[in-house]
Amino acid sequence: MSPQSHEILDALMTAVVVLDDSLNIQYVNAAAESLLDHSARRLVNEPFASSYVSTTLAMEQLDDCLTDQQTVVNSEAEFVLHSGQKVTVEVSVQCIALTGAEQLQLLLELRQVDLQRQILRENSQRQQLFATQSLLRGMAHEIKNPLGGLRGAAQLLARQLTAPDLIEYTDLIIAQSDRLRSLIDRLLGPARLEQPQPVNLHELLERVAQTLSYEYEETLKLRRDYDPSLPMLCGISDSLEQVFLNIAQNAAQAMNGDGEIHLKTRVEHQLTLFGQRYRQCAVVTISDNGPGIPESLQAQIFYPMVSGRTGGTGLGLSLAHSLVHQHGGKIEFESNAGATRFQIYLPYRELEEHGDGTNR
Repeated sequence: MSPQSHEILDALMTAVVVLDDSLNIQYVNAAAESLLDHSARRLVNEPFASSYVSTTLAMEQLDDCLTDQQTVVNSEAEFVLHSGQKVTVEVSVQCIALTGAEQLQLLLELRQVDLQRQILRENSQRQQLFATQSLLRGMAHEIKNPLGGLRGAAQLLARQLTAPDLIEYTDLIIAQSDRLRSLIDRLLGPARLEQPQPVNLHELLERVAQTLSYEYEETLKLRRDYDPSLPMLCGISDSLEQVFLNIAQNAAQAMNGDGEIHLKTRVEHQLTLFGQRYRQCAVVTISDNGPGIPESLQAQIFYPMVSGRTGGTGLGLSLAHSLVHQHGGKIEFESNAGATRFQIYLPYRELEEHGDGTNR
């Protein structure tokens, strides 16, 4: 197969796998590497059955396809991978005779059904974020103007008063006006984003861990599981640290500082985010063994002012969601009583310009 053919096949969203007559893998494209969660180096010349733990696709169908030289279509088949992940795919199998090959081969096309569902879910999430931000900007404009007038009037009134008990009222108006303005600014996030720079994610996570350690001392246990080969990410350091801190602090507060938080980093290859495939993505996982997020709040957890904690503002996750989207990434979570896990996906988009340093 020519180098140009490899480039074309690697550009496909459909996973392509070629098997010989013994059902050993002879070729996988980039989408197949991503689907099977293994590199071509590990997959090629190995039995197809060794690339997964189990599947609902009957191997007899592959044998029949070779014997009868027919096309087999299985609308949906589930694969359980060695990582524990389950993927649902639409499978097409056809027998082919490649030029120069002595034996017939099988061409498998695997279209990930749950990937399409994921893209729809991500697009819906992005539209909700844009709608929320647009609403907040309009609301902020309408609130900030009269709020500034109230504060200014209170300041002028305070200069005319001499009785301390009356000045207390104007001080209260000014303080509450400042509090509301600060709340609105937090809702909107940073006014101006910095220029992205190479970022060491492990350094940011360690700063977050240190902050939590100071706040909760011995009661909160922190576990690390870092991938030392994690490349540097091109991003905004302060924003990403804020994302990790908001999520970790939410976890600590949900457990009242008495529990365990697990910080984990990994690299995923050929990952699709919002319909765009990336060669590499950093995945930061922050999990805890707390009470979990109430099921009634899970659908709105990234909306501002939504909080399951008494006295909570509901701004931490909303801001984290917005900042991750600004990096082209996404946040996913799973939550049950005793186990909550947030995963932050951050694509490597401009890393090549900064070398191949790692987060050691």
